[in-house]
Amino acid sequence: MPAFGDLLTGDQITSLVRYIRGLCQDRAWAVGELNLPRPLVTEKAFPENETILTSNIGRAAQGGRGHDSVTALQYERRFGATNQIEILVPFAVAHDQSGTAQRGVGDAEFGLKHVLFSNPRSGSIVSALGVVTLPAGNSDKGLGTGTTIFEANVTFGQLFPGSAFLQGQGGLEQGANRDLAPRAGFIRLAGGKSFSADGGLGRMWSPMLELIANHDFVTDGSTDVDLVPEIQVTLSQRQHVRALVGVQLPVTDHRERPKQVGFYLLWDWFDGSLFGGWR
Repeated sequence: MPAFGDLLTGDQITSLVRYIRGLCQDRAWAVGELNLPRPLVTEKAFPENETILTSNIGRAAQGGRGHDSVTALQYERRFGATNQIEILVPFAVAHDQSGTAQRGVGDAEFGLKHVLFSNPRSGSIVSALGVVTLPAGNSDKGLGTGTTIFEANVTFGQLFPGSAFLQGQGGLEQGANRDLAPRAGFIRLAGGKSFSADGGLGRMWSPMLELIANHDFVTDGSTDVDLVPEIQVTLSQRQHVRALVGVQLPVTDHRERPKQVGFYLLWDWFDGSLFGGWR
């Protein structure tokens, strides 16, 4: 099939997209503009059909030698207009103070996301997310917590003019055994802006900065604050395969908490096969 090239102007393409969208009268579906770039830590509010391979690597904490890492495969599947299930299975490498490495499966996560509100005119979307983490990892080897953890949080996304955006997440988590996993709260914010080539049809770069705060609700509990500068880039021409790299920098207690390098490879399989849409 021959390419259409510049047969349609930008205004004509916009009019065509508006017409096609008008054929769907179910407003429960969030529009694609609210599918903002995925940060490294902060959860998106938009429900997706994605598979993500994520890895975080950092120096072993608490005087250990070597580098600890967690590599996770996450599967997300949308069902209905407003719901998504997600499954995450990690593989962890932990070093003790002697430098001996322990390797194995970490604690597995199962989550359910539901869109509470979305408005294409204001560029806003809000979702609720519940997560259950099962103790699949060996806690004696430092690969897991040893208890089931329950988490509930709310996420939001806000799109601004000029492809700028802000995303946020706040929630609570608690272990079935509070001695192993006490109650904790967290707040995450991620702001950024996307830059696209060729009128939005070429490669897209999305630099972001995340602010992460975690607090344990125990006696003399501390608050850990991190900054994560990062950048996401589309790899395929269809923009359904993307990569991100970032550095998690401790702001508080940075001598005891080492910095980490994180990256992911994301495949939005709803938009095409892994090897399709590259040219």
